[in-house]
Amino acid sequence: MTVAAILSKKGRDVVTVPVDLSIAEVVQILATRRIGAVVVTDSAQRILGIVSERDVVRALARGADALVGSVSSIMTAKVVTCTDGHTINDVMTRMTEGRFRHLPVVEGDRLAGIVSIGDVVKARIEQVEREADEMRAYIAMA
Repeated sequence: MTVAAILSKKGRDVVTVPVDLSIAEVVQILATRRIGAVVVTDSAQRILGIVSERDVVRALARGADALVGSVSSIMTAKVVTCTDGHTINDVMTRMTEGRFRHLPVVEGDRLAGIVSIGDVVKARIEQVEREADEMRAYIAMA
C-alpha cells in the first residue's frame, strides 16, 4: 500500500500557517483543529518548516513568554517528506528513524498532503486484516 492510497481515503487537506504567525496562535490552531502538527508554508505552498506539539512543549519549557515568539523560532526547518509513491513501510521507517509522527507529502516542491503515524498504522492494520481474510478464503477453498 502506498501513501497515495492513504490520502485517497483521508483526503489531502493540510493545515498550514505562515512563518510569521505567533506560537500562541499556532497553539490555538492545534487545539481547535485537534491536530498534532501544522506545516509552515510560503504563499506558493512550498514547505518552510513544520511545528508539532513537541516543538511547542520544548518552547514552553523556556517559559510562558515563549508564546509571543514567532513560529519560525520553533519550527523544524529541515523537513523530511515523502511522495505519493512511497510505501507504508517506507513511511514507517522514516518516522521511526526520525522520531516524528507527521510526514508532509510533496509533489515536486509543493505540499500535497500529510500523513500521521495514526494514518499509517490504521492502513497497515487494514492491510494485514485483508491479507488474513484472503488467506482464510484460500484455505477454505482447498
